[in-house]
Amino acid sequence: RSASNTRSQPHNSRTNATTPNHRTTNQQTNPSQRLPHDNTAHTTSSSSFTTTVRIMCNPSNSKQTTLAKEDQWIQKLDLDGFGKEMFDLGQKLKAQQGPEDAAHLAKMVNWSRALTLFGLLTLWCYPNPLTVAALSAGYFMRWTMIAHHTMHGGYENVDTKNVGGPTTYKRFVFAWGSLYRRAIDWMDWMLPEAWDMEHNRTHHYRLGEVDDPDLVENNLTNLRKSDAPLAVKYGVVFFFMMTWKWFYYAPNTYKCLKFAEMRRQRKLTKQMQDTIHQSVTVKGLLQGYHPWLSFSEFLVRVVGPMMLYNFVILPLPVYYLFGAQCYKYALINLVLTDILTNIHSFLAIVTNHAGDDLYRFDTYCRANSPTFFLRAVISSANFSSGTDVVDCLHGWLNYQIEHHAWPFLSMRSYQKAQPMVQQICKKYGVPYVKHNVFWRLKKTVDIMVGNNSMRRWPEGVVDQSKDM
Repeated sequence: RSASNTRSQPHNSRTNATTPNHRTTNQQTNPSQRLPHDNTAHTTSSSSFTTTVRIMCNPSNSKQTTLAKEDQWIQKLDLDGFGKEMFDLGQKLKAQQGPEDAAHLAKMVNWSRALTLFGLLTLWCYPNPLTVAALSAGYFMRWTMIAHHTMHGGYENVDTKNVGGPTTYKRFVFAWGSLYRRAIDWMDWMLPEAWDMEHNRTHHYRLGEVDDPDLVENNLTNLRKSDAPLAVKYGVVFFFMMTWKWFYYAPNTYKCLKFAEMRRQRKLTKQMQDTIHQSVTVKGLLQGYHPWLSFSEFLVRVVGPMMLYNFVILPLPVYYLFGAQCYKYALINLVLTDILTNIHSFLAIVTNHAGDDLYRFDTYCRANSPTFFLRAVISSANFSSGTDVVDCLHGWLNYQIEHHAWPFLSMRSYQKAQPMVQQICKKYGVPYVKHNVFWRLKKTVDIMVGNNSMRRWPEGVVDQSKDM
Protein backbone atom coordinates (compact mmCIF):
# COMPACT_ATOMS: atom_id res chain seq x y z
CA ARG A 1 0.00 0.00 0.00
CA SER A 2 2.20 2.59 -1.27
CA ALA A 3 2.30 5.68 -3.27
CA SER A 4 1.31 6.72 -6.71
CA ASN A 5 3.37 5.66 -9.66
CA THR A 6 2.42 3.88 -12.84
CA ARG A 7 3.20 0.20 -12.87
CA SER A 8 5.57 -0.76 -15.64
CA GLN A 9 3.79 -3.96 -16.71
CA PRO A 10 0.83 -3.88 -19.09
CA HIS A 11 -2.37 -5.61 -18.05
CA ASN A 12 -2.02 -8.62 -20.28
CA SER A 13 1.54 -9.67 -19.61
CA ARG A 14 4.07 -10.32 -16.88
CA THR A 15 7.69 -9.50 -17.35
CA ASN A 16 10.49 -11.09 -15.37
CA ALA A 17 12.49 -8.15 -14.09
CA THR A 18 16.22 -8.31 -13.54
CA THR A 19 17.47 -8.32 -9.97
CA PRO A 20 21.02 -8.49 -8.58
CA ASN A 21 20.83 -12.24 -7.84
CA HIS A 22 18.45 -13.41 -10.58
CA ARG A 23 18.93 -13.26 -14.32
CA THR A 24 15.89 -14.02 -16.51
CA THR A 25 16.38 -16.33 -19.47
CA ASN A 26 12.95 -15.95 -21.05
CA GLN A 27 9.49 -14.59 -20.42
CA GLN A 28 6.10 -16.12 -19.87
CA THR A 29 2.67 -14.69 -20.39
CA ASN A 30 0.39 -15.33 -17.45
CA PRO A 31 -2.64 -17.36 -18.56
CA SER A 32 -4.84 -15.93 -15.81
CA GLN A 33 -6.16 -12.42 -16.27
CA ARG A 34 -8.97 -12.65 -13.76
CA LEU A 35 -9.26 -11.37 -10.26
CA PRO A 36 -9.27 -14.21 -7.71
CA HIS A 37 -12.51 -16.12 -6.96
CA ASP A 38 -14.99 -14.69 -9.33
CA ASN A 39 7.22 -22.93 -16.65
CA THR A 40 9.65 -20.59 -17.09
CA ALA A 41 13.19 -21.55 -16.19
CA HIS A 42 15.26 -18.97 -14.39
CA THR A 43 19.02 -18.89 -14.16
CA THR A 44 20.35 -17.31 -11.01
CA SER A 45 23.83 -16.87 -9.67
CA SER A 46 25.75 -15.97 -6.58
CA SER A 47 29.42 -15.13 -6.56
CA SER A 48 30.04 -17.07 -3.35
CA PHE A 49 27.93 -20.22 -3.73
CA THR A 50 26.03 -21.79 -6.61
CA THR A 51 24.17 -25.04 -7.14
CA THR A 52 22.63 -26.36 -10.33
CA VAL A 53 19.35 -28.28 -10.20
CA ARG A 54 17.25 -29.65 -13.04
CA ILE A 55 13.78 -28.26 -13.72
CA MET A 56 11.20 -30.56 -12.11
CA CYS A 57 7.83 -29.26 -13.27
CA ASN A 58 8.60 -29.86 -16.97
CA PRO A 59 10.60 -33.07 -17.39
CA SER A 60 11.04 -32.52 -21.12
CA ASN A 61 12.81 -29.22 -20.51
CA SER A 62 16.56 -29.69 -20.45
CA LYS A 63 17.30 -26.27 -18.97
CA GLN A 64 18.92 -26.01 -15.59
CA THR A 65 18.64 -23.51 -12.78
CA THR A 66 21.54 -22.17 -10.78
CA LEU A 67 20.34 -21.12 -7.34
CA ALA A 68 21.71 -18.22 -5.37
CA LYS A 69 22.95 -19.03 -1.88
CA GLU A 70 19.86 -17.58 -0.18
CA ASP A 71 17.62 -19.81 -2.33
CA GLN A 72 19.34 -23.12 -1.52
CA TRP A 73 16.53 -24.17 0.82
CA ILE A 74 14.12 -24.45 -2.12
CA GLN A 75 15.66 -27.56 -3.66
CA LYS A 76 15.22 -29.47 -0.38
CA LEU A 77 11.61 -28.39 0.19
CA ASP A 78 8.88 -30.99 0.70
CA LEU A 79 6.16 -28.68 -0.59
CA ASP A 80 3.28 -31.15 -0.25
CA GLY A 81 4.20 -32.03 3.31
CA PHE A 82 4.52 -28.37 4.25
CA GLY A 83 1.22 -27.50 2.58
CA LYS A 84 -0.66 -30.32 4.32
CA GLU A 85 0.57 -29.33 7.78
CA MET A 86 -0.36 -25.70 7.16
CA PHE A 87 -3.81 -26.58 5.86
CA ASP A 88 -4.53 -28.92 8.76
CA LEU A 89 -3.39 -26.35 11.32
CA GLY A 90 -5.68 -23.70 9.82
CA GLN A 91 -8.68 -26.02 10.03
CA LYS A 92 -7.82 -26.93 13.62
CA LEU A 93 -7.51 -23.30 14.68
CA LYS A 94 -10.81 -22.39 13.03
CA ALA A 95 -12.61 -25.26 14.80
CA GLN A 96 -11.22 -24.11 18.14
CA GLN A 97 -12.69 -20.60 17.90
CA GLY A 98 -15.47 -19.83 20.34
CA PRO A 99 -16.43 -17.77 23.41
CA GLU A 100 -12.80 -16.89 24.23
CA ASP A 101 -12.44 -15.25 20.83
CA ALA A 102 -15.65 -13.25 21.33
CA ALA A 103 -14.42 -12.10 24.75
CA HIS A 104 -11.08 -11.10 23.26
CA LEU A 105 -12.83 -9.14 20.51
CA ALA A 106 -14.94 -7.35 23.13
CA LYS A 107 -11.76 -6.45 25.01
CA MET A 108 -10.15 -4.93 21.91
CA VAL A 109 -13.34 -3.06 21.01
CA ASN A 110 -13.46 -1.55 24.49
CA TRP A 111 -9.82 -0.51 24.34
CA SER A 112 -10.39 1.19 21.02
CA ARG A 113 -13.52 2.96 22.25
CA ALA A 114 -11.83 4.11 25.47
CA LEU A 115 -8.93 5.66 23.58
CA THR A 116 -11.26 7.32 21.08
CA LEU A 117 -13.48 8.67 23.87
CA PHE A 118 -10.52 10.17 25.72
CA GLY A 119 -9.37 11.87 22.53
CA LEU A 120 -12.82 13.29 21.82
CA LEU A 121 -13.34 14.55 25.38
CA THR A 122 -10.04 16.43 25.27
CA LEU A 123 -10.41 17.60 21.69
CA TRP A 124 -11.07 21.17 22.84
CA CYS A 125 -7.72 21.40 24.62
CA TYR A 126 -4.65 23.18 23.29
CA PRO A 127 -3.02 20.81 20.75
CA ASN A 128 -1.21 18.16 22.78
CA PRO A 129 0.31 14.71 22.28
CA LEU A 130 -2.05 12.90 24.68
CA THR A 131 -5.19 13.86 22.77
CA VAL A 132 -3.61 13.18 19.40
CA ALA A 133 -2.05 9.85 20.42
CA ALA A 134 -5.23 8.55 22.05
CA LEU A 135 -7.52 9.50 19.19
CA SER A 136 -5.06 8.20 16.61
CA ALA A 137 -4.68 4.87 18.42
CA GLY A 138 -8.45 4.49 18.57
CA TYR A 139 -8.78 5.11 14.83
CA PHE A 140 -5.84 2.83 14.07
CA MET A 141 -7.24 -0.07 16.12
CA ARG A 142 -10.70 0.34 14.64
CA TRP A 143 -9.30 -0.25 11.17
CA THR A 144 -6.38 -2.63 11.52
CA MET A 145 -7.82 -4.86 14.25
CA ILE A 146 -11.60 -4.68 14.36
CA ALA A 147 -12.68 -3.82 10.81
CA HIS A 148 -9.82 -5.78 9.25
CA HIS A 149 -10.49 -9.11 10.94
CA THR A 150 -14.27 -8.75 10.94
CA MET A 151 -14.42 -8.05 7.21
CA HIS A 152 -12.17 -11.05 6.55
CA GLY A 153 -14.75 -13.23 8.28
CA GLY A 154 -12.65 -13.84 11.38
CA TYR A 155 -15.75 -14.05 13.60
CA GLU A 156 -18.18 -15.82 11.29
CA ASN A 157 -18.15 -18.96 13.45
CA VAL A 158 -18.07 -17.02 16.74
CA ASP A 159 -21.13 -15.91 18.71
CA THR A 160 -20.62 -12.14 19.06
CA LYS A 161 -24.06 -11.19 20.35
CA ASN A 162 -22.55 -9.98 23.65
CA VAL A 163 -20.06 -7.77 21.81
CA GLY A 164 -22.35 -5.73 19.59
CA GLY A 165 -25.32 -7.81 18.61
CA PRO A 166 -25.52 -11.14 16.77
CA THR A 167 -24.62 -9.75 13.34
CA THR A 168 -22.55 -6.59 13.93
CA TYR A 169 -19.15 -8.26 13.72
CA LYS A 170 -19.93 -10.32 10.65
CA ARG A 171 -18.63 -9.97 7.12
CA PHE A 172 -20.90 -8.12 4.66
CA VAL A 173 -22.67 -6.51 7.64
CA PHE A 174 -19.96 -4.59 9.48
CA ALA A 175 -19.55 -1.12 7.86
CA TRP A 176 -21.20 -2.54 4.75
CA GLY A 177 -23.87 -1.39 2.32
CA SER A 178 -24.88 2.04 3.65
CA LEU A 179 -23.51 5.30 4.94
CA TYR A 180 -25.19 4.56 8.26
CA ARG A 181 -23.29 1.27 8.74
CA ARG A 182 -20.09 2.96 7.69
CA ALA A 183 -20.60 5.79 10.18
CA ILE A 184 -21.35 3.59 13.19
CA ASP A 185 -18.93 0.75 12.45
CA TRP A 186 -15.86 2.08 10.66
CA MET A 187 -15.56 5.56 9.19
CA ASP A 188 -12.28 6.05 7.38
CA TRP A 189 -10.86 7.48 4.18
CA MET A 190 -11.45 4.21 2.30
CA LEU A 191 -14.91 3.03 1.27
CA PRO A 192 -15.32 -0.34 3.06
CA GLU A 193 -16.64 -2.11 -0.04
CA ALA A 194 -13.70 -0.79 -2.06
CA TRP A 195 -11.21 -1.83 0.59
CA ASP A 196 -12.74 -5.31 0.63
CA MET A 197 -12.30 -5.64 -3.14
CA GLU A 198 -8.71 -4.39 -3.13
CA HIS A 199 -7.47 -6.06 0.02
CA ASN A 200 -9.55 -9.13 0.82
CA ARG A 201 -10.27 -10.32 -2.70
CA THR A 202 -7.20 -9.22 -4.66
CA HIS A 203 -4.15 -8.60 -2.48
CA HIS A 204 -4.60 -11.76 -0.41
CA TYR A 205 -4.98 -14.03 -3.45
CA ARG A 206 -2.36 -12.36 -5.66
CA LEU A 207 0.30 -11.84 -3.01
CA GLY A 208 3.65 -10.84 -4.45
CA GLU A 209 2.45 -11.04 -8.07
CA VAL A 210 2.19 -8.20 -10.55
CA ASP A 211 -1.57 -8.41 -10.00
CA ASP A 212 -1.04 -7.59 -6.30
CA PRO A 213 -2.20 -3.96 -5.91
CA ASP A 214 0.01 -3.64 -2.82
CA LEU A 215 3.31 -4.74 -4.37
CA VAL A 216 5.54 -1.88 -3.25
CA GLU A 217 8.33 -2.58 -5.71
CA ASN A 218 5.89 -2.27 -8.62
CA ASN A 219 3.97 0.70 -7.28
CA LEU A 220 7.13 2.73 -6.78
CA THR A 221 8.71 1.93 -10.16
CA ASN A 222 9.00 5.61 -11.14
CA LEU A 223 10.58 6.64 -7.85
CA ARG A 224 12.95 3.67 -7.90
CA LYS A 225 14.16 4.54 -11.40
CA SER A 226 14.25 8.28 -10.83
CA ASP A 227 17.57 10.13 -11.10
CA ALA A 228 16.55 12.42 -8.23
CA PRO A 229 18.98 12.71 -5.30
CA LEU A 230 18.45 10.12 -2.59
CA ALA A 231 17.49 12.86 -0.13
CA VAL A 232 14.64 13.92 -2.42
CA LYS A 233 13.45 10.31 -2.69
CA TYR A 234 13.41 10.02 1.09
CA GLY A 235 11.38 13.23 1.23
CA VAL A 236 8.83 11.77 -1.20
CA VAL A 237 8.55 8.64 0.95
CA PHE A 238 7.95 10.74 4.07
CA PHE A 239 5.20 12.66 2.28
CA PHE A 240 3.57 9.33 1.39
CA MET A 241 3.82 8.21 5.00
CA MET A 242 1.88 11.27 6.21
CA THR A 243 -0.82 11.15 3.53
CA TRP A 244 -1.01 7.63 2.08
CA LYS A 245 -4.50 6.66 3.26
CA TRP A 246 -6.34 9.51 1.52
CA PHE A 247 -3.78 10.33 -1.18
CA TYR A 248 -3.12 6.79 -2.44
CA TYR A 249 -5.05 4.06 -0.67
CA ALA A 250 -8.56 5.53 -0.91
CA PRO A 251 -8.38 6.19 -4.69
CA ASN A 252 -6.58 2.93 -5.44
CA THR A 253 -9.18 0.84 -3.60
CA TYR A 254 -11.88 2.86 -5.39
CA LYS A 255 -10.25 1.89 -8.70
CA CYS A 256 -10.43 -1.81 -7.82
CA LEU A 257 -14.11 -1.49 -6.89
CA LYS A 258 -15.02 0.39 -10.08
CA PHE A 259 -13.18 -2.15 -12.22
CA ALA A 260 -15.15 -4.97 -10.57
CA GLU A 261 -18.43 -3.08 -11.01
CA MET A 262 -17.72 -2.42 -14.68
CA ARG A 263 -16.80 -6.05 -15.21
CA ARG A 264 -20.07 -7.25 -13.66
CA GLN A 265 -21.96 -4.84 -15.89
CA ARG A 266 -19.97 -6.05 -18.94
CA LYS A 267 -18.79 -2.51 -19.58
CA LEU A 268 -15.04 -3.07 -19.47
CA THR A 269 -13.08 -1.33 -22.19
CA LYS A 270 -9.60 -2.05 -23.48
CA GLN A 271 -8.39 1.13 -21.77
CA MET A 272 -9.66 -0.10 -18.41
CA GLN A 273 -8.02 -3.47 -18.86
CA ASP A 274 -4.74 -1.93 -19.98
CA THR A 275 -4.58 0.46 -17.01
CA ILE A 276 -5.80 -1.78 -14.18
CA HIS A 277 -2.20 -2.21 -12.96
CA GLN A 278 -1.62 1.54 -12.74
CA SER A 279 -1.69 2.95 -9.23
CA VAL A 280 -4.27 5.69 -8.76
CA THR A 281 -3.80 8.74 -6.55
CA VAL A 282 -5.76 11.89 -5.83
CA LYS A 283 -3.34 13.75 -8.10
CA GLY A 284 -4.02 11.31 -10.94
CA LEU A 285 -7.79 11.65 -10.54
CA LEU A 286 -7.59 15.46 -10.54
CA GLN A 287 -5.38 15.55 -13.63
CA GLY A 288 -7.54 13.09 -15.56
CA TYR A 289 -4.96 10.33 -15.92
CA HIS A 290 -7.76 7.79 -15.50
CA PRO A 291 -10.74 9.03 -17.55
CA TRP A 292 -12.85 6.00 -16.66
CA LEU A 293 -12.74 7.08 -12.99
CA SER A 294 -14.80 10.03 -11.79
CA PHE A 295 -13.24 12.40 -9.28
CA SER A 296 -16.65 13.77 -8.32
CA GLU A 297 -17.92 10.26 -7.54
CA PHE A 298 -14.73 9.56 -5.60
CA LEU A 299 -15.23 12.74 -3.59
CA VAL A 300 -18.90 12.14 -2.80
CA ARG A 301 -18.82 8.38 -2.35
CA VAL A 302 -15.39 7.69 -0.85
CA VAL A 303 -13.53 10.52 0.91
CA GLY A 304 -16.29 13.10 1.29
CA PRO A 305 -18.08 11.33 4.17
CA MET A 306 -14.83 11.05 6.10
CA MET A 307 -14.02 14.74 5.56
CA LEU A 308 -17.48 15.74 6.77
CA TYR A 309 -17.45 13.33 9.71
CA ASN A 310 -13.91 14.02 10.92
CA PHE A 311 -13.47 17.73 10.31
CA VAL A 312 -17.01 19.11 10.60
CA ILE A 313 -19.25 16.88 12.72
CA LEU A 314 -16.73 15.84 15.38
CA PRO A 315 -15.39 19.33 16.25
CA LEU A 316 -18.77 21.10 15.91
CA PRO A 317 -19.86 20.56 19.55
CA VAL A 318 -16.59 22.15 20.68
CA TYR A 319 -17.54 25.36 18.87
CA TYR A 320 -20.90 25.61 20.65
CA LEU A 321 -19.59 24.56 24.06
CA PHE A 322 -16.22 26.30 24.24
CA GLY A 323 -16.09 28.91 21.48
CA ALA A 324 -14.14 29.65 18.33
CA GLN A 325 -10.65 29.40 19.81
CA CYS A 326 -11.19 25.91 21.19
CA TYR A 327 -12.77 24.97 17.87
CA LYS A 328 -9.48 25.87 16.19
CA TYR A 329 -7.64 23.73 18.73
CA ALA A 330 -9.97 20.85 17.94
CA LEU A 331 -9.31 21.14 14.22
CA ILE A 332 -5.55 21.20 14.78
CA ASN A 333 -5.79 18.15 17.02
CA LEU A 334 -7.77 16.32 14.33
CA VAL A 335 -5.32 17.21 11.57
CA LEU A 336 -2.39 16.04 13.71
CA THR A 337 -4.34 12.87 14.53
CA ASP A 338 -4.80 12.13 10.85
CA ILE A 339 -1.11 12.63 10.11
CA LEU A 340 -0.08 10.40 13.02
CA THR A 341 -2.59 7.71 12.03
CA ASN A 342 -1.21 7.73 8.49
CA ILE A 343 2.37 7.34 9.74
CA HIS A 344 1.42 4.64 12.25
CA SER A 345 -0.57 2.61 9.74
CA PHE A 346 2.14 3.02 7.08
CA LEU A 347 4.68 1.65 9.55
CA ALA A 348 2.55 -1.37 10.42
CA ILE A 349 1.03 -2.13 6.99
CA VAL A 350 3.29 -1.15 4.10
CA THR A 351 6.28 -2.89 5.70
CA ASN A 352 4.53 -6.30 5.76
CA HIS A 353 5.48 -7.37 2.24
CA ALA A 354 8.57 -5.41 1.19
CA GLY A 355 12.26 -6.13 1.64
CA ASP A 356 15.21 -7.76 -0.07
CA ASP A 357 14.61 -10.91 1.99
CA LEU A 358 11.02 -11.44 0.71
CA TYR A 359 9.98 -13.04 -2.58
CA ARG A 360 7.83 -11.91 -5.48
CA PHE A 361 6.42 -14.19 -8.16
CA ASP A 362 5.73 -14.37 -11.89
CA THR A 363 2.85 -16.87 -11.78
CA TYR A 364 -0.57 -17.24 -10.21
CA CYS A 365 -1.37 -20.00 -7.71
CA ARG A 366 -4.61 -21.54 -6.42
CA ALA A 367 -5.95 -20.51 -3.03
CA ASN A 368 -5.23 -22.94 -0.18
CA SER A 369 -2.76 -24.92 -2.25
CA PRO A 370 0.71 -25.78 -0.86
CA THR A 371 2.18 -22.98 -2.97
CA PHE A 372 -0.40 -20.55 -1.55
CA PHE A 373 0.71 -21.36 2.01
CA LEU A 374 4.35 -21.15 1.02
CA ARG A 375 3.88 -17.69 -0.49
CA ALA A 376 2.07 -16.51 2.63
CA VAL A 377 5.30 -17.21 4.52
CA ILE A 378 8.08 -16.18 2.15
CA SER A 379 6.40 -13.00 0.88
CA SER A 380 5.42 -11.70 4.34
CA ALA A 381 7.23 -10.44 7.42
CA ASN A 382 6.15 -10.65 11.05
CA PHE A 383 7.02 -8.20 13.81
CA SER A 384 7.52 -8.51 17.56
CA SER A 385 4.47 -10.17 19.08
CA GLY A 386 2.96 -12.19 21.91
CA THR A 387 0.97 -9.90 24.24
CA ASP A 388 -2.19 -7.88 23.71
CA VAL A 389 -0.40 -4.58 24.34
CA VAL A 390 2.43 -5.30 21.91
CA ASP A 391 0.00 -6.65 19.34
CA CYS A 392 -2.27 -3.59 19.66
CA LEU A 393 0.66 -1.28 19.02
CA HIS A 394 1.21 -3.16 15.77
CA GLY A 395 -2.51 -3.25 14.93
CA TRP A 396 -2.35 -7.07 14.96
CA LEU A 397 -0.46 -6.77 11.68
CA ASN A 398 2.56 -8.37 13.31
CA TYR A 399 1.07 -11.79 12.47
CA GLN A 400 1.10 -11.20 8.75
CA ILE A 401 2.45 -14.65 7.87
CA GLU A 402 -0.31 -16.42 9.77
CA HIS A 403 -2.94 -13.97 8.53
CA HIS A 404 -2.05 -14.57 4.88
CA ALA A 405 -2.12 -18.31 5.38
CA TRP A 406 -5.60 -18.17 6.94
CA PRO A 407 -7.32 -14.78 6.46
CA PHE A 408 -10.51 -16.11 8.06
CA LEU A 409 -9.25 -16.43 11.66
CA SER A 410 -9.73 -14.23 14.72
CA MET A 411 -7.06 -12.08 16.33
CA ARG A 412 -6.67 -14.49 19.22
CA SER A 413 -6.15 -17.40 16.82
CA TYR A 414 -3.15 -15.67 15.26
CA GLN A 415 -1.53 -15.34 18.67
CA LYS A 416 -1.97 -19.07 19.17
CA ALA A 417 -0.81 -19.94 15.65
CA GLN A 418 2.43 -17.95 15.50
CA PRO A 419 4.80 -20.29 17.40
CA MET A 420 3.28 -23.35 15.70
CA VAL A 421 3.77 -21.88 12.22
CA GLN A 422 7.33 -20.90 13.05
CA GLN A 423 7.98 -24.49 14.14
CA ILE A 424 6.51 -25.92 10.92
CA CYS A 425 8.72 -23.60 8.87
CA LYS A 426 11.77 -24.68 10.84
CA LYS A 427 10.87 -28.34 10.24
CA TYR A 428 10.67 -27.86 6.46
CA GLY A 429 13.49 -25.34 6.12
CA VAL A 430 11.21 -22.50 5.00
CA PRO A 431 12.52 -19.00 5.87
CA TYR A 432 10.34 -17.38 8.54
CA VAL A 433 11.02 -13.63 8.65
CA LYS A 434 10.34 -11.89 11.96
CA HIS A 435 11.97 -8.55 12.80
CA ASN A 436 11.47 -5.34 14.72
CA VAL A 437 9.02 -3.16 12.79
CA PHE A 438 11.55 -0.32 12.46
CA TRP A 439 14.04 -2.67 10.81
CA ARG A 440 11.29 -3.66 8.39
CA LEU A 441 10.67 0.04 7.73
CA LYS A 442 14.29 0.47 6.69
CA LYS A 443 14.05 -2.53 4.36
CA THR A 444 10.80 -1.20 2.88
CA VAL A 445 12.20 2.27 2.26
CA ASP A 446 15.24 0.71 0.57
CA ILE A 447 12.85 -1.00 -1.84
CA MET A 448 10.86 2.20 -2.39
CA VAL A 449 13.85 4.37 -3.30
CA GLY A 450 15.64 1.68 -5.33
CA ASN A 451 18.49 0.81 -2.97
CA ASN A 452 17.46 -2.86 -2.98
CA SER A 453 15.10 -5.20 -4.84
CA MET A 454 12.79 -8.04 -3.88
CA ARG A 455 13.91 -11.62 -4.39
CA ARG A 456 12.57 -13.38 -7.48
CA TRP A 457 11.13 -16.83 -6.97
CA PRO A 458 13.04 -19.26 -9.26
CA GLU A 459 10.25 -21.04 -11.10
CA GLY A 460 10.63 -24.76 -11.78
CA VAL A 461 12.89 -25.84 -8.94
CA VAL A 462 9.97 -27.40 -7.06
CA ASP A 463 7.08 -29.06 -8.87
CA GLN A 464 4.19 -26.63 -8.38
CA SER A 465 2.22 -27.48 -11.53
CA LYS A 466 -0.81 -28.79 -9.63
CA ASP A 467 -1.03 -25.53 -7.65
CA MET A 468 -1.25 -23.25 -10.68
